[in-house]
Amino acid sequence: MERAEIVLPCLDEAEALPGVLAGLPAGWPVLVVDNGSSDGTADVARAHGARVVVEPRRGYGAAVHAGLVHATGDLVAVLDGDGSLDAGALPAMAEAVRSGQVDLAAGRRVPETGSWPWHARAGNALIAAELRRRGLPVHDIAPIRVARRDALLGLGIRDRAFGYPLELLLRAGAAGWRIAERPVRYSRRAGGRSKVSGSVAGTARAVRDMAGLLR
Repeated sequence: MERAEIVLPCLDEAEALPGVLAGLPAGWPVLVVDNGSSDGTADVARAHGARVVVEPRRGYGAAVHAGLVHATGDLVAVLDGDGSLDAGALPAMAEAVRSGQVDLAAGRRVPETGSWPWHARAGNALIAAELRRRGLPVHDIAPIRVARRDALLGLGIRDRAFGYPLELLLRAGAAGWRIAERPVRYSRRAGGRSKVSGSVAGTARAVRDMAGLLR
């Protein structure tokens, strides 16, 4: 059976990590990518049994790519290390890929009250609408996802910042991947402050990174 591994890109998530790691599917190997944290994220991850690699180049895409390079699982699941996404959705998502139903299982956030600020939701909705116009069957920008590691690396994704998940969807669509969304509960983050949705400026930076890919 193809083995699944979880990659958690993290920047200053020491407060949230213990709960996040405790809530992951039992028995799945976990790789935490420390993207230049100053709060002891790497030490917390190791203390709770996760393997850690350090990616000094700042950027969500840089952290995810480093995770893919160092992962050893046949399937790779990627989600944030802030505790906002329900990792309980991962086994079904992985099985959809493992069984050949889809090439990419992507989460569609189902937000709890107060978990998704208006500016972040609006930016996501605009970009997702453009993706649907281009024929991609998505309503979210794959905040949690599962696919085969070798296939992901084979897409040749170049973005190393916030545009990474959008480029992944665009390249997967161009390659003819079968993409299916699964509803995933989206809660308030377990600790710290979001680098994207926590402020209008963070959202604007993410939208800027993504808009360049849609030209």
